[in-house]
Amino acid sequence: MSKTRKSVVTKEAMDNNGAKRVSVPEFFKVLFKNMGFTLLAAVLFTLAHPNPIFMNGLPALAWVMYLPVLFLIRRSPPPACLFWGALYGFVAFSLFNYWLSAYEFIAGAVVYTIYLCYFALLFLALRVALTLFSRYGFILQWLTFVGFEYLRTLGFLGYSYGITGYTQWQLIPLIQVAAITGVWGVSALIIFPQTFLAQHFRRFSFGKAAGRRICGLTVCTFLYVAVLLFSLIYGFVAPHDFSDNKTARIALIQHNTDPWKDDKADYQNNFRILKRLSEETLAQTPSPDMIVWSETAFVPMIYWHSHYRTDNDYYAQVKELLDFLADQDVPFVIGNDDGRREMTDSGTVDRVDYNAAILFERNEMVDVYRKIHLVPFTEHFPYKKQLPFVYKMLENADTHFWKKGTRRLVFDANGLRFSTPICFEDTFGYLSREFVQNGAELIVNLSNDAWSHSLSAQMQHLSMAVFRSVENRRSMTRSTASGQTCAVAPDGRILAMAEAFTETALTVSVPIVTYQTFYTKYGDFLPRIFLVAALVMALAGIAANVLKSKPLRAAHE
Repeated sequence: MSKTRKSVVTKEAMDNNGAKRVSVPEFFKVLFKNMGFTLLAAVLFTLAHPNPIFMNGLPALAWVMYLPVLFLIRRSPPPACLFWGALYGFVAFSLFNYWLSAYEFIAGAVVYTIYLCYFALLFLALRVALTLFSRYGFILQWLTFVGFEYLRTLGFLGYSYGITGYTQWQLIPLIQVAAITGVWGVSALIIFPQTFLAQHFRRFSFGKAAGRRICGLTVCTFLYVAVLLFSLIYGFVAPHDFSDNKTARIALIQHNTDPWKDDKADYQNNFRILKRLSEETLAQTPSPDMIVWSETAFVPMIYWHSHYRTDNDYYAQVKELLDFLADQDVPFVIGNDDGRREMTDSGTVDRVDYNAAILFERNEMVDVYRKIHLVPFTEHFPYKKQLPFVYKMLENADTHFWKKGTRRLVFDANGLRFSTPICFEDTFGYLSREFVQNGAELIVNLSNDAWSHSLSAQMQHLSMAVFRSVENRRSMTRSTASGQTCAVAPDGRILAMAEAFTETALTVSVPIVTYQTFYTKYGDFLPRIFLVAALVMALAGIAANVLKSKPLRAAHE
């Protein structure tokens, strides 16, 4: 061994300080190899989620999609990890969320840049974990990774697309654990074996030595297998039969147009489609208990134009809608821009706009839910004073700013208690959980993804929405502008789904469940535990390394 090591050293070029120098050809060889690892991981990440090639995604790839970059992190110094993390974040989300740039360049640029920064910091943290713990760094990596996924869903920049667990949305037995842990439990199951293998794969070999090395890791392996088996067993024994539950019959109208074309003729035509599809549905036997129109399906402000009449053409359209509703025996839930005169942040009374879902019984406005979690940059930007140039840029891009709602409203229509997260809101577990805590027996989502012109964008949205049903054991219906209009069972199964990008109405019967799950009661406890554990472990590692270095310094002195 000593002879071999000596022969290697004598062949290496040395600089004046005695440090090893990598030859130029060797540098580019390493560079291209590392770049290959990064791009491979970005492609695997994209393919694991719904994408243009595989519309449902390839869930099996999620169990290996981080391995290339975890191997890369092990072989790279911390500054290089910043670079590779930035490259991975930018490429992965540029491929995965390609449809953002197709919609609006600024939206894509913002998201891709944010994830460039996020993953640069994540990769650095994952590298530091290995520095602090040579043997058990993979555990700190695991805790950090799951905690990172949770953190990036919080606050103004909160964004749930790309969370690891969502790749498994069609594996019904596996995702049932979300009723206990939320989607984070599924993410944890997928990420752990990858951090484990990345640290120990290079040590595996055939023979007796391999057996001794593997035996040293049996505790971690045993615990992981036990948790995985528990999750699968729970998934098979969890409630899947809701045939004895009472049901609600809901009609979901998919008009297959993007309402926001800023043209009165388009708005009128859009209403005519919605009206025709609704009338066809009402002619069915039996008729539905409720009809739902998608997010901002009817664009002219119903409350504003029926009270203030600032535009005669819009008032005529609103009156036509109200006359139609006056003749209906079933409740309607309609997505609309709820414009009101209110006190603004500047202290003056002016018009404010809410992205709203309005419950009508005949032509009476029973109650209004106003969207609480707005889309950053495209619906909401609260830093006008701090970053006026960004606000101006968004204004010039014709951004429609909304005011945030505050009520976690539960509607009551003929005894059916339901809540209406609007579009982006059903990608966040906390909000549907709060609705259910307030008494919602059904989740009725109103969405408009027509602007993306992308089936994979709509499927990515659906892959997240199904977890809201599993987490809270509630049926969900989704009424969308162009897809994916569907009904989701309380265990996450798709009961029925309309064909995307078609004018259609889908009437579904969904079971009503009233009990609360562990997740509904305790929420996102798991990632919070992971974050605390990661912080404690990191501090312990820093302290141990400081104490270890003191004797070495004393010996040198």
